[in-house]
Parts: sequence; C-alpha cells; structure tokens
Amino acid sequence: MVSTHRLLLVISGLFSGILAGFLGIGGGTVLVPILVTLGYTPVQAVATSSLAILITSISGTVQNWRMGYIDFKRVILLGLPALITAQIGVYLANLVPSYILLSAFGLLLLLNIYLVELRKRLTKGEVQTQEQRFNPTLAKIFTGGAAGILAGLFGVGGGVIMVPLQILLLGEPIKLAIQTSLGVIVITAISATIGHAVSGNILFIEGVILGTGGLVGAQISTRFLPKLPDQAVIFAFRTLLAILAVYMFWQAWQKY
Repeated sequence: MVSTHRLLLVISGLFSGILAGFLGIGGGTVLVPILVTLGYTPVQAVATSSLAILITSISGTVQNWRMGYIDFKRVILLGLPALITAQIGVYLANLVPSYILLSAFGLLLLLNIYLVELRKRLTKGEVQTQEQRFNPTLAKIFTGGAAGILAGLFGVGGGVIMVPLQILLLGEPIKLAIQTSLGVIVITAISATIGHAVSGNILFIEGVILGTGGLVGAQISTRFLPKLPDQAVIFAFRTLLAILAVYMFWQAWQKY
C-alpha cells in the first residue's frame, strides 16, 4: 500500500514537471489538487507543494545562472516583497477554513486559464506594452508581493502571474521576465516552505518525492516540446485547468 502511494506521488511529480516544461509554469496548479485527492488536507497539500516547487525551481535557476541568464538585482528587487508577503499567505492558509481555501484555489485555476492565454499573446506581441507605464518601484513591489501571497496561500510558485505583470507593468521582454520569475520563485518557495514548516504543515518525504519527479518531468518535456503543436498543448492544459477547478469547487462543497 505504501509503495503504491509513493508510486502515485512519483507519477504526480513527473506530470507536474512535464506541464512546467511545456508551459513554463510551476507545478503547484496540479500538485495541490492531486494531493487533496490522495487524502491530504488542503493546507498540507499547499505546504508540501511549496517544498516540491522549491526543489524544481532551484534546479532551473542554477541552470539559468550557469548560462548567464540571471540578473540577481532584478530577482532581489522582486523577491524582497515576495519574501514578506509569502508569510502573509502562509498565515492566511492556516487561518481560513478548508472549504474557503479550496474554493479560492478553484478560482485561481480559472484565472490561470486566462493568464496562460494572455502570456501566449504577450509572447507573440499581440498585446501592446509600454515601457515604465507605472512607477517602477511600486510595480516591482506589487508584482513580487502578489507572487509571494500566491506562494504562501496556494503552494504555487507565482510565475503565472509574475511574468505577465513584469511585461505589462515594467515593459520587460518575455524572455527576461521568465528568467527573472524563475529566480524569484526560489525566494517565494523558500519563504513559504519555512513558514509552513514552522506551522508543521509540510510532509517532507512526499515533498521530496514530488520535487524529484518534477525535475525529471521537466527534462522530459523540454525534449519533446518542439514536436508538439502549441494549440494542442494549450487546449489540453486549459481543459485540465477547467476540470481541476470544478473538482476543487466540489471538494470545497464536501468540506463545507
């Protein structure tokens, strides 16, 4: 029974890593619903997902650093507010009832459907952006702060919202936004993981298994990504998000 359970965790980690490689998002959007399905409480799912994301994001950031793609000044400017707000997210995750946390996560999944489409349009230049449309300091605080809240509250990296905000508010090119986002996710994941660990929410063995599976899954997806049509991948992912959102709402109703 234990071995079967851990096998499911390995498969879940692989699946999240594959999605992360295909779409450049964190695996938390699928890890949390999977962990809830496996019988863990919502706050345990969120906390354990944070640990798994920490493992996978460190690997990706080290790779970018070796290739000279990490601008540490940008990462720190976005990461500092995220470091603080992640703790606010952890506090809220411990405070709110399970059905509210699950409902909010369902709404996040629906928001992801829009954000994935927005990111696709930004990448293709279909959405016009203007440099420094907002005060850059306030924009960085807002962007990093929003990512931190999401990390602590929902066990996601925050990249899905950081990348569009960097492009829209700061006028940054898509590639720079993605590279910076990955570095900031390390900071948000560290903060969220520490906060949840202090609260006793993290399942460390499960988190390490999921994180390791995510590493392997990301490597697999980067090898096969060029062979798959973009439309098919996007459609499949958006369909999955919609199904997971409905499932989370149903779980929330059960907890209510």
